[in-house]
Amino acid sequence: MPNIKSAKKRVKVIEKKTLRNNMIKSGYKSAIKNFEQAIENKNLEEAQKLFSTATKKIDQACAKGVIVKNTAARKKSSLSKKLNSAMA
Repeated sequence: MPNIKSAKKRVKVIEKKTLRNNMIKSGYKSAIKNFEQAIENKNLEEAQKLFSTATKKIDQACAKGVIVKNTAARKKSSLSKKLNSAMA
């Protein structure tokens, strides 16, 4: 445990930031999961709506610094490939 006041503050700040990051991560992962379930169920109209929400969540996570830019691009690319193959 930290003894110095500034170190104690850093522990509190890190806990808050960790909770925030986990919330954002959970949000975009569940958006991806919902999209993939819609693709599995062959519900293409719903999948298109969920695709836009999932890409938005991924972009937000990238903007907040939770995931790296290339990771976000890779995830969006794989989702668009799944959507395009389901449409064809």
